[in-house]
Formats: sequence, structure tokens, C-alpha cells
Amino acid sequence: MTGSCMLLEIAGRRILIDCGMFQGPKTLKALNYEPFPFAPASLDAVLLTHAHIDHSGLLPKLVKAGYRGPIFATRGTRDLCEVMLADSAGIQESEVRHLNRRNAQRGLDPVEPIYGAQDVDQTLRLFQRVKFGEPAAIGAGVQATWWPAGHLLGAASIQVQAGEGEDALNLLFSGDLGSGRQPFLPQPAGPAGVDHVILECTYGDRERIDLELTARRRALADELRQARAAGGPLLLPTFAVGRAQELILDLLAVMEAQPDLTADIFLDSPLAIEATEVFLRRGWNPDTGENPFEPLRHATRLHHLIRPQESDRLERLTGWHVILAGSGMCDAGRIRRHLKRLLWRREVTVLTTGFMAAGTLGRLLVEGHSAVRVQGEDIRVGARIRNLDCYSGHGDATDLVEWLKAREPVGGTVLLDHGEPDAIAALSGRLAAAGHRPVTARLDQTYLLTRASAEPLPGNVARLAPGQATRPDWHNDRAALLVALNERLQALPSDEARARLIDRLSTLLEP
Repeated sequence: MTGSCMLLEIAGRRILIDCGMFQGPKTLKALNYEPFPFAPASLDAVLLTHAHIDHSGLLPKLVKAGYRGPIFATRGTRDLCEVMLADSAGIQESEVRHLNRRNAQRGLDPVEPIYGAQDVDQTLRLFQRVKFGEPAAIGAGVQATWWPAGHLLGAASIQVQAGEGEDALNLLFSGDLGSGRQPFLPQPAGPAGVDHVILECTYGDRERIDLELTARRRALADELRQARAAGGPLLLPTFAVGRAQELILDLLAVMEAQPDLTADIFLDSPLAIEATEVFLRRGWNPDTGENPFEPLRHATRLHHLIRPQESDRLERLTGWHVILAGSGMCDAGRIRRHLKRLLWRREVTVLTTGFMAAGTLGRLLVEGHSAVRVQGEDIRVGARIRNLDCYSGHGDATDLVEWLKAREPVGGTVLLDHGEPDAIAALSGRLAAAGHRPVTARLDQTYLLTRASAEPLPGNVARLAPGQATRPDWHNDRAALLVALNERLQALPSDEARARLIDRLSTLLEP
């Protein structure tokens, strides 16, 4: 689902499409620390679909490992990467400091961040801006064209054309696709008549509630009213780039229309604050002829919290207020501090608004776990956990099928990637029924592309077993076991009973 990265060898060129960070279970995230399964210095170019960290987050690692070629991206993507990659480096350096303190206490070896601020600076110097719809020369015999994907500011699908005559190939990498009904983004577009399409499958197994703007704000107002009635604050784990800005616009609109819901809104995310400036500067929507983010410029109810001390002061607040903090999947950033502080309180509401990868804290909350571990501490879930699934920047199964239909005829195959197994399987069935030839792309698998076929080549060794990347791993199981053990020990009637249970469990640990 995450870690988007494809190596294309074509017309004598080695081209990387995206270089994303893995997110989800710790077993999957551990791949971020391993060497790339290719030589970074051997690459000729990187083509970037958009700025989200699961598509761009390992670019500084690529540069740190020796890559010195160009990184082609739209202007919006480049500007967002400037703030997102710097934030990613800062988070890594901060979390590694905390981890190394714990490792030292446990007698474990220290670890190094994947990359640092200096690597980000060097990466940004390699960016070359491209314009939508204008072919860019990637090298001898290869050109690429960026088409609006409707997913995020600057997000694109990338068409790659190479060769001449019978050996020519015309490929289309979808990137992440929007629904076409998001009020702040352009319609997804792209060419027709390509040889192969590499298609994302995030929501390939479901139909989302994709409400038009008025209905979406009505649904948000209902959640606000229930949260206020519960007597405490509303906590919004949010993706800092795109989602946070849309949510704030809707919060402001709802509060203006319904004054009884008015509250102070605290944006506790330096990344989201910096990204908002990019949206104010680059958020012009050609479909509507305006920048819809202008209301964020002078919002008196909105308070930006940049320094950690400002975030800490929220502990003194009581009653009705709204906090937005990253990350959207609750697996990093300041949101975890707020969850530790608030998750056990029954008057608190936690409202999620996007996709949660398997094994993340956000996914555990949405799945209804009664207790979770947050930064090494067991927290009982007393808060109301709510989900509003009309804010995702991804199109659903119908949207993906319709987008692909507009690209027909597809002469070869549709390679399905960037999805969990159920999503890929469901979309594969729909596409096969529609006459396409879907192929499920596998981690570390190489395919030989001709104009009509995509044949897997033998000899590739996958870094993870099938399905291992998309299910909770032993780290999640250990956390769940510790939570269950503590609950059981507390429920026993006496210290003697607790000691007997511990003795029984200890025998299982004997060699």
C-alpha cells in the first residue's frame, strides 16, 4: 500500500518512478533502513507523481546513497516536498534520539536516522520543474508527460514514451488518483491509447461515500455537534498536506453557518502550517478559476502551534475545542502525545478522516480495540472513536474503473499496485470482467514489457513474504499481548493469583 517505487529500464535509460517511504507495521517500515534493491548511482532520472511521503519520502536516502541525477516534478509537488521532506528528516532525527535513549537503557546498539537535513537540502537542488501536459525530455529517446491526477496539489499521472516503431512503448503510471469530485482539486486526466497502465488500488474493493461539498459539511457538522455534546474536545488526526487544509476550510464554514458549534481550532503541526503557505501560493484551481484556500489567510479562530511548548499548553484546556495534529494514521508526530493525554477520557472524541494502513495505531482505533499502546504506554480507549470517510483524496473502485475506461484502448496489461491484497483482488476482478488484462504487481518482481504483454522474469527474491506487508506483524501482536496481560493481571482477585499467572507464563520463556 505504501513505499511506492518502480524502476523502469527502457531505451537504455534507468528511470525511477517515485521513491516512497514504507508505512504500517514495523516489519514493513524496517525496509526503509535497508539498502535499495538497485544501485542509486546507476539511475538516470527520477519522475515524481506527487509529494506524499509514501511516494517521495526516500528521495533523500536515494541521494545520500549516491544518486545525482534530476528529479522531475510539478511545481506544486516540488514546493510541498520542500516542507515535507524537511519535516520527515526532523521527525526521524527526533525519534531516533528518543529510541537511542531507550536502547541505551536496554543495552541495545544505537541506530542512525535514514537521512538528515543536509540530505534533504541536497535532494531539493536536484528538482527540475515540469508543466502539466507538456512533454519533457528524460534522455535520448525517452519523454514523459505529467497529467493532473486530482489527488493533491501538484499530483500527477505520468506518461512515459520511449523508442520508435514496433519497439516503441507508451506507458502510463497513474500515481494516486482522486475521485474527480473533490471541490479543491482539478479533474483527473490522462491520455488514451497506451500500451500498459500501472494503476493504484487503494480503494479498489469499496465504494466510498464521496459527498459533494454541502453534504460533506453537513456530515462534519453532525460530528461536531455530537462531539460538543460529549463534553470534551474533538481530536482530529490528520494528514498535514491537503487533508488538514480541507478540514480547516470545512470547520470554518460550518462554524460560520452554525454559531453554536463555534470553537477555537488548534493546528498543532508545523508541517501543516508550512504546507498551508504552499497552498495559498500554489492552490489555484484551473477548473474553478480561483484559489479555494484563501479563507485560511485571515481565520481568527485558527491558532497555529509551532513550538512544542505551545502544544503542551493545550493540556490546560477544558471544554469544547478542536485540535488537528499529524500524522493521519497516528503513527508519528504530535498526535500521539494528544492521544496519550486524551484517549482514556470518555468526554473526548477522536475523528479519523482517511485511509489507515494495516498495523498503524489509527487502524487499531478504527477497528475498535479497547486498549492500545502509545509510545510504550498502555492506554485504555475511553474516547468516542468516529470515522468520516468522505475526505479521502483517493477515488474509489468505480472512480478507478471509470478513469481507466477513459484511457482505452489499453493495448497490453493493467499492472495493479499500491493496494492491500483484498483491494487489488477486487479491482482485478472488475477489470477482467470489463475486458482488461490485470496483473498483480509483486514487491521486488521484474516484468518484461512488450507492447502487448507484461511477463514476470524469474530469479527475483522478494524482501517480504506475500501479505507480510499488509497485516499486523509480531510487533503489533506483542503490543496486544502486553495490553491483554496487564488487563488480566488487574482483573485477578489477589496478588497470589497474579504471581501464579506470571509463574505459568515464565515457564514458556525457559529455553
